[in-house]
Amino acid sequence: MMRALLLFFTLFSSAFALQAATPKDTLVVAVPLDGIISFDPAESFETVSNSVQRNIYQTLVEADRDAPQKLAPLLATSWQPGSTPHSLVFNLKPDAHFVSGNPVTAQDVVFSLTRAVQLNKAPSFILAEFGWTADNIASQLRVVNDHQLEIQWPAQIGQDLALRLLTAPVASVVDSKTVQQHITANDSGNGWLHTHSAGSGAFSIQQYVPQQALVLSANPHASPQPQLKRILLKGVADAGARRLLIQQGDVDVAYQLGPDQIDALKNDQQLRIEAFPSSLVYYLAFNTQNKAQPALGNPALWQAARWLVDYNAISRDLLKGQYRIHQSFLPQGFDGALENQPFHYDVAKAKAILAQGGIRPGSKFSLTVINQPPYIDVAQALQASFAKADVQIELQPVAESELWSKMRGRDFQSIFIYWGADYVDPNTNASAFAYNVPGGSKTLAWRVGWEIPELSAQTRAAAGESDASQRRALYTALQQRVQQDSPFVVMLQGAQQVAVRNNVSHVQQGIGVSLLFFDAVEKR
Repeated sequence: MMRALLLFFTLFSSAFALQAATPKDTLVVAVPLDGIISFDPAESFETVSNSVQRNIYQTLVEADRDAPQKLAPLLATSWQPGSTPHSLVFNLKPDAHFVSGNPVTAQDVVFSLTRAVQLNKAPSFILAEFGWTADNIASQLRVVNDHQLEIQWPAQIGQDLALRLLTAPVASVVDSKTVQQHITANDSGNGWLHTHSAGSGAFSIQQYVPQQALVLSANPHASPQPQLKRILLKGVADAGARRLLIQQGDVDVAYQLGPDQIDALKNDQQLRIEAFPSSLVYYLAFNTQNKAQPALGNPALWQAARWLVDYNAISRDLLKGQYRIHQSFLPQGFDGALENQPFHYDVAKAKAILAQGGIRPGSKFSLTVINQPPYIDVAQALQASFAKADVQIELQPVAESELWSKMRGRDFQSIFIYWGADYVDPNTNASAFAYNVPGGSKTLAWRVGWEIPELSAQTRAAAGESDASQRRALYTALQQRVQQDSPFVVMLQGAQQVAVRNNVSHVQQGIGVSLLFFDAVEKR
């Protein structure tokens, strides 16, 4: 099988080489693929595969592409309050079909949501916001008829937040008939969906070779039909190689180029640099429960770290303004996001905090980081600035998929990584950074072992608040607490800068998404 796939991609690449440009009906994208763990919407939880989900699956509703603070119908044509304040009734598109040709029904929606909750993989905490568990989910979803269903929830959250939660990729609707045909060992089709798709989006997975290539084919049942027949994501690990490929016309779009590569392309007349708003915030985090290095659980290290980041040098000089300084867990562009910058580089202040907290000179810890720009560049800068306070950082660069595995297993001492919003609402980041309860979801706060019962209660209160000004005030307080006193040091917010050949048009990308909406793209 693998040999056949490799031959397929070899022939595909040869076809490009014979033409001076990529085929007119195919968009070729250069992007690292080494972070991909799964394409199952119930499991996928890194930027590339999550963004692929947006092109191969559909949710009931989505953030409006032009105004993401608003909601737009997708598989649902309309919705209305249900039988209780904690319920909604959805009316489905009568003519929506999966790539298999099977119609999209209310039963598929129930199957998909139930499946995601019961599998309990990485993104399931988003659906846990409803108060759904493996034991109660069956009683929360009711089929009215093939094209209507009622969704209920026991958690104290309002209908507006409920709708936002349903825009996340984990709430994608899968083809229950197809998935059930591929269940092995009671895995709910999870093994098969690692590398296949069963959605109703504009494209479906045709072929996948891990780390090397992903081919998406147009869904013949999609309405409207996409402009392109296929999308080829070429796995290119090196940023310099990605730059050369787009300069030569071997690819149409190139991602994750880094500031130096972007600079090198700015004067190329055959392409342009598109900048898309990004919800990604970049942070340093300490594993407070790591027994090999007790200092990681000492709040003095957390406090000192805030003064050992040379924010200006990293943002302005190292990253050439591609990433702005940002010190709050809510990204700029979200309602109520703090934009203050209370911390700056101050070695003397950091040393005093460390000494007062009993952390001796020469303390060491390891920093796990993705071996790609900008992560490794920032990590090296942190290594240098922390050394000025006699704190030694040992860098551990790894592939993105390995980093996520280490993070989920709490197998790290410290980590520099990003967090992207799963839906456009303050709760998405608050419930990750400021929520950790016994037996609850494995949030970011859980992954660093930060025990915060009071803060967790405040996070739930904010989620249940219906008054807009009160809700904003609660999120302000949560941000301030995490900003001032937590094992998280939020440093940067990015803008997605993407190199695009001039013959490619209608490019658009959502605020919480790291790939284009492929259904709109055109080539000439």
